[in-house]
Amino acid sequence: MTWLITGGAGFIGAHVVRAMRKAGESVAVYDDLSTGDRSRVPADVPFVQGSTLDAAQLRRTLTDLSVHGVVHLAAKKQVAESVERPLYYYRENVQGLQTLLEAVADSGVRAFLFSSSAAVYGMPDVRLVTEDTPCDPINPYGETKLTGEWMVRAAGKAHGIATASMRYFNVAGTATPLLADTGVFNLVPMVFEKLTQGAAPVVFGDDYDTADGTCVRDFIHVDDIASAHLAAARALLDREPGTDLTVNIGRGEGVSVREMIELIGEVTGYGAAAKPVNAPRRAGDPARVVAAADRIRAELGWHPQHDARAMVASAWAGWCLRMPQALR
Repeated sequence: MTWLITGGAGFIGAHVVRAMRKAGESVAVYDDLSTGDRSRVPADVPFVQGSTLDAAQLRRTLTDLSVHGVVHLAAKKQVAESVERPLYYYRENVQGLQTLLEAVADSGVRAFLFSSSAAVYGMPDVRLVTEDTPCDPINPYGETKLTGEWMVRAAGKAHGIATASMRYFNVAGTATPLLADTGVFNLVPMVFEKLTQGAAPVVFGDDYDTADGTCVRDFIHVDDIASAHLAAARALLDREPGTDLTVNIGRGEGVSVREMIELIGEVTGYGAAAKPVNAPRRAGDPARVVAAADRIRAELGWHPQHDARAMVASAWAGWCLRMPQALR
């Protein structure tokens, strides 16, 4: 029996493939390669290039590979782009998920694991965000993820599929330099890019109601994200058909933007060059978003293994592999 990992050639997806293979699970990858990299997928892992909008190919893949469970990570995920192209995001993230779920239901798949996001919460005004914190997404990306959770839960109940939705917080780091994130959309690679260009990192707003005035986030190592998926996937096979689980994936510890930039300066050797410059707040940035991680510990026995320094050090190793001139 096989787990099909959609988006398995992407940054997070490739780490999920790696974790599940190391644990002895049989996996296959389905990816349209719009943002994924085929080289991230091991040569001995079955690979199908295709869109989640292609119902016929999805059905063939699920049948031909004897798929018993799906880990669905394929999605568009850039917040700013979702604001500019909301219909595109609804088509790719919602219609694509609907098409996949229809194929899953018709193919007798037993388990479905959905990659969600802390973006479903919007701007929560709480010290720790629990899974029961009201969801109020503030951009189309977050809306598509919340809609996806509803669809997954309803389809699972109707068709006897055990389901789970995993709400990620701020993902960073890499398990190996070869799988490092190649995008420059999140804080850590954005700071790397500034430093290696000889420019100062930028802090968007230093007057928030936090200890140092900058936003506080829950950073989670991508290898921990992957291990959480492995734990959830295995748990689903033992759960009753039609049951659903929704969990946060975070460390439950906040790190401010200023603290993270200082840590990056230490780890990379850029030191004082990592002193940030201040810019106005960005619209839609909440002061603090930190996960409560009690439910995932209780339900899955999962605990994060990596701290912020490990995230930065591993991400820096990956950055330097691609840009050796970054080394000082």
